[in-house]
Amino acid sequence: MEENRKSLDPSAKFEFPVISEQATCGCSINTLTDAVNAVPSLDQSFVAGSVSTPAGNLPKVSSLLTKQDRWGTLKARIGVGRMNYTINPGLYALGEPDENAPVLVTANYKMSFDYLRKALAGRNAWILVLDTKGINVWCAAGKGTFGTQELLKRIDSSGLKNVVSHRKIILPQLGAPGVAAHQVKQLSVFKVYYGPVRASDLPAYLDAGSKATKEMRLMTFPLKDRAVLIPLELLTTAKPFILVSLALLILSGILGRSGFQANIFQDGLFAVGALACAVTGGVILNPLLLPYLPGRAFSIKGLFIGVLIALGLIYLRGIDVQLWAGRAEALAWLLIIPAISAYLAMNFTGCSTYTSLSGVKKEMRFALPLEMTSGILGLAAWITSLILK
Repeated sequence: MEENRKSLDPSAKFEFPVISEQATCGCSINTLTDAVNAVPSLDQSFVAGSVSTPAGNLPKVSSLLTKQDRWGTLKARIGVGRMNYTINPGLYALGEPDENAPVLVTANYKMSFDYLRKALAGRNAWILVLDTKGINVWCAAGKGTFGTQELLKRIDSSGLKNVVSHRKIILPQLGAPGVAAHQVKQLSVFKVYYGPVRASDLPAYLDAGSKATKEMRLMTFPLKDRAVLIPLELLTTAKPFILVSLALLILSGILGRSGFQANIFQDGLFAVGALACAVTGGVILNPLLLPYLPGRAFSIKGLFIGVLIALGLIYLRGIDVQLWAGRAEALAWLLIIPAISAYLAMNFTGCSTYTSLSGVKKEMRFALPLEMTSGILGLAAWITSLILK
C-alpha cells in the first residue's frame, strides 16, 4: 500500500490508499442471518417509480435532482435537519438497469446519495445504500457504520444476488478504511472494487472498465470545499456567541466605575466586537487561509490568527499599557481571542485532508486544556481591568 502523501500547499493534495484487506472485523456467516429482507419505501419524495425484480419492486430514481432535493441540500449545508437528512437503506434502481448493470454502494445520508446519482446522468445502475445512521461515507467509515458487517447485511437483505448476474460491487474510495474486501468476497461472493475519490469521476472510471487513474485517487481540499463549510460552523456558533455576548455586556455594565449604560458603551460593546473577531478568525479566516497558515495542527493555525487579531484590536483600541488596567485588558484579549480562535479552528479537523484520527486525538489532548485555561485566565484579567478602571 502506498504511503499517504500530504502537503500544505494551496492545492492540499494527498493520495488515499486503496485498502482491499483489513484485519478481522468480527463478521461471520452468522451475522447474515440477522438481515431482514427489506425493500426501501416507494413513498420517498425523490422516488420516481418502481422496477420489478426477483427481489421485489425496488424504488426507481433519476439522476436529475429536483428543487426539493436542492432545497434539502441547502438546508443540510446550514445545519437545518442535517442529522435527519436520510433515506431508507437498501437497493435502488437508477434509470433502467438490468442484471448486468453496475452496483455502486453509498451511505444513507441523502446528500451522498444525491451526489452519486447526479454524477451518473444518462446511465443505468443499481445503488446499494448502507445504513450509516445518516452519516456521510468518509465519516461513517471512520465511525464503523460504513463497514464490512453492514455491507454484508445489506447485500443479503436486498437480495442483490438475485438481481444481478455478476458479482462485483463498487465502493467509494473514502469508504475503504471501514471495509475488509477479502471478508466481503468470502462471505457474500461479491468482489469489492474501489471507485474514485470523487463521484464526478465515476463515468470515466466505469468507461475505463473500473480502472482509476492516479488523479482519481487524489483527495484535494481546495478553497471551494473549505468555504462551503463556513455557513454551518457560523450557525453552530451563533447561539453560544449570543449568550456569551449578553454575559459580557452585563459584566461590563456592573463592574465598571461609570454608570451601567456608559460602561456598556465603553467596554461591553468592544468586548462583543472582540468576541466576534475571534469567531471570524476561527470560523472564516482559518478555512479560507488554511494552506498558508503555519503549523500542521489546526489549533496552532487558529492560535496564529487569534494572536494577530488580538494585537490588531489592542492597537486600534489604543490601550494604555502604562496603566495596570490597560495591562490587564491587553493581557485579557491576548489570552481570550487566540483561545477562542484556536478552539473553533479545530472544528475543521474532521473534514480536511490534513489530519488523521490519531493526530486529532493527540491534538485534542494537549490543545483543549490549554484553550480552556487561557480563556478562564483571560476572563479573569478582563474582569480585573474593569475593576481597576
